[in-house]
Amino acid sequence: MLRFAIVTLAPAICLIVAALSGGIWPWIAVIYLTGFIFVMDRLLPTDSGNVDPGSEFPATDPLLIALATLHVVIAMLCIVTVAPSPALSFGQKALVAIGAGLFFGQISHPAAHELIHRKKRWLHNLGRVIYTSLLVGHHASAHLRVHHVHVGREDDPNSPRPGEGFYRYVLRASQQSFLAGLSAETRLRGGRVTVSHPYVLYIGGGLGLAVLSAWIAGAPGLLMLLFLSLYAQLQILMSDYVQHYGLQRQLLPDGAPEPVGPQHSWNAPHWFSASLMLNAPRHSDHHVSPARPYPALQLDPKMMPMLPYPVPLMAGLALFPPRWRKIMDPRCGQWRARPWTTRPDVTAADISPEVLAAAKSGGIPGTPLPNSDHEVDVDTPIRQPANAGGKPKRNERGGV
Repeated sequence: MLRFAIVTLAPAICLIVAALSGGIWPWIAVIYLTGFIFVMDRLLPTDSGNVDPGSEFPATDPLLIALATLHVVIAMLCIVTVAPSPALSFGQKALVAIGAGLFFGQISHPAAHELIHRKKRWLHNLGRVIYTSLLVGHHASAHLRVHHVHVGREDDPNSPRPGEGFYRYVLRASQQSFLAGLSAETRLRGGRVTVSHPYVLYIGGGLGLAVLSAWIAGAPGLLMLLFLSLYAQLQILMSDYVQHYGLQRQLLPDGAPEPVGPQHSWNAPHWFSASLMLNAPRHSDHHVSPARPYPALQLDPKMMPMLPYPVPLMAGLALFPPRWRKIMDPRCGQWRARPWTTRPDVTAADISPEVLAAAKSGGIPGTPLPNSDHEVDVDTPIRQPANAGGKPKRNERGGV
């Protein structure tokens, strides 16, 4: 746990000092989140080792809470810095904004992602708050209700299609993800949109933050909020693009998609960037075992697709679609052609009997799922659909 704390908290401290005092600190923050990561990934040996997945990690949630708090502090400082201030030059303010955007995309996003998987309501909502502050609150719903259910299928907007360039992906996924999350949340509430609907929080919170930014620093404050949010949103989309490009779940003889397995996500074994992103590059195991805490995520290069370079470098390559396809398309073809005679071990800690029973009946569990961070809802009870217990509808035949 110490490595996660050191690697993630260091840039946060640099950004806070940079926003308050200027000097060389804005440069230090930006260099840390760009060139320093690249150098450390090259110098340090790759790490494919695994800890005992049954181990306890009591410091995981405190670090997430600390990162969420620092996210809010840095966001507010960025808004304040654009107001007339003799402490920072225009160039220093620009560097602080770039550094903060990198921090939000590479550290705040993984922290929020971990939080929305938590069972405790207040931790789950804290993750929602982080995403809402980036004007992408709907990601908290789309990720749980759509992405984890339909990953690797066309029903998941955030799963890139084979051959799809990043820019086309952004235009498609950004719109479809918002709508898919809205549809899933509304369907879970029997078609009703009330004040408890999470999209009310996402949209209302975003508008409130825009008003607050304009009140604090006028038009520059609002522009700063929009820049930070769009920059972070592009990195969020980029992470899904890099980690799922071209890997699709095949249909079984009965027409249902195959279970999510280790072959459906790209991974990277690089120690430093993995520490920075809270082990997000160990992505296959997260999808197979979403309840597993991030320090315990497993990596098996023989069973899991491996990226040829660290995730941050792959994100840079994705900005050049022809080069990206030349590198990745042959690797995607190799994994699609690979015969799979075994499936990942799934224990009761990953899928509960209630989930399996509900899946077979076509229904939706009426209470939060035990032993899983895929909670059905943390706000309102879920009503069974009208066809619960009957044959699933055609468009409901996704994974659990």
